[in-house]
Amino acid sequence: MLNWLKAIFQKPQPSGGQAEMGGRVVRARYDSAQTTPDNARHWQWADYLSANASNRPEIRRVLRARARYEVANNSYARGIVLTLANDVIGSGPRLQMLLGNGENDDGENLNGLIEREFAAWAKEVDLAGKLRTMRMAKAQDGEAFALMHTNLRLNHAVKLDLKLIEADQVATPLMQLPTPTFVDGIVLDLYGNPESYHILDRHPGDMVILEPLGFHEFAAFWVLHWFRPDRPGQNRGLPDILPALPLFAQLRRYTLAVIAAAETAADWAGVLYTDAPANGEAEAVEPMDIIDLEKRSMLTLPGGWKMGQVDAKQPTTTYGEFKHEILNEIARCLNMPFNIAACNSAGYNYSSGRLDHQTYYKAIRVEQSHLEATILDRILTAWLAEATLAFGLQEHLDPAGRYSDAALARAKRKALGGADVVDFSHQWFWDGHEHVDPLKESSAQAERLANNTTTLATEYARQGKDWETEVRQRAKEVALMKELGLPLVAPKGAVIEPEPKPGEAPQVPNGDEGDEQDEGDSQPAGQRAGRQRAA
Repeated sequence: MLNWLKAIFQKPQPSGGQAEMGGRVVRARYDSAQTTPDNARHWQWADYLSANASNRPEIRRVLRARARYEVANNSYARGIVLTLANDVIGSGPRLQMLLGNGENDDGENLNGLIEREFAAWAKEVDLAGKLRTMRMAKAQDGEAFALMHTNLRLNHAVKLDLKLIEADQVATPLMQLPTPTFVDGIVLDLYGNPESYHILDRHPGDMVILEPLGFHEFAAFWVLHWFRPDRPGQNRGLPDILPALPLFAQLRRYTLAVIAAAETAADWAGVLYTDAPANGEAEAVEPMDIIDLEKRSMLTLPGGWKMGQVDAKQPTTTYGEFKHEILNEIARCLNMPFNIAACNSAGYNYSSGRLDHQTYYKAIRVEQSHLEATILDRILTAWLAEATLAFGLQEHLDPAGRYSDAALARAKRKALGGADVVDFSHQWFWDGHEHVDPLKESSAQAERLANNTTTLATEYARQGKDWETEVRQRAKEVALMKELGLPLVAPKGAVIEPEPKPGEAPQVPNGDEGDEQDEGDSQPAGQRAGRQRAA
């Protein structure tokens, strides 16, 4: 009884979620945190699980199967995944080594040697094709795996090769629950870094399996794992098109329903109808009776009856709008604009197209940067360790530079599973994106260079080219054109005459021999000079 009275008359004390202001108790609330009869069903599947607990093997297995089904059977899904792989990877990455200070001939020759040999090796192992396959796997499976191994059948001195592995094979066939140091085929250290991977000898979905699945454990250095961690502590990936999977199904269902409605209407050549009331003057006709019609024949109808065709009314006027909106929603999770996802730019103007593409190209640059740090830099480290022995690069090294014998030794130890880190100065180039209006882009590029707001390196990098290589090539072309006496075309269509050869008199345009006035020429010399400058 006393406690009940205290509860009535005692002044309430502010606690968590409450604050006292001027004698009033303010309760802090969030609408999204309230459970009401209207939103109970919407939030019923929300959970508090960790990233690895939410992405359990059985959940990821179902998501992978459904994503693969849509990509295999939905034309839009297949096109979106292919376009994404082509735009991110393109014709493949190109390596530029930055060893030395650029003034040492030996260092410069070493850079060119490494770049040429790496390009030849990349072509031999089809590095670009495998990276495109990994990007497609990342979109539909959520993650891509590759195993670095030795392939003695390669037609290159460096026998390093990449073997692509599906996400289903990175698993442990034993019944083992996730722990802080083990997550579905990945063994982690105390800091959450992968130490080793369990890779099944065969795909668990193979048709013929005569013995239990076995697996091998590989050090983390040799396994390339590419995925996008969306949550802290996440160790396995989910499909990039995961939020769009129900939308793909709705798109296909609606399209099939429209086709079915149109086919149903087309199956009926006509119907009999009458304007007479029930039990009126029209002759009796059996309801729902079917009459077979012959081609190019006349038809007599019962008295009082008329013949009409079924109006299909398909597709509806909103069919195109529905496809537009749902495709736009599908592509949003990939930062892809509608005109690229649908391969249709109808209704776009120049400004809106450029604006939509800015977000898409920025997302591609971010993904390429992640690919460089996750995959390409590790491939280069292993490749350099083997190329050093294959080509005897020690003879070309500068003992005082970053590419020293000590650095090579650390690289070899890292390739064998050591923990030393070596910074081989380099950068990667990717294919540039073509501009919608090349003329406007070239004018803006010339203006930026003239204002010193950009550099040749930046402008060439946007095209996926090495500025030093391009400038040297252009210098060779200009020298050869001058040697052959060919005119050089300058910007804005002006023609620059070639320099005279040794022993030849300079050529004066427009037939003028000099600044002085000729006896037979009534035009002042100043006007002739002005005309030459204008030319």
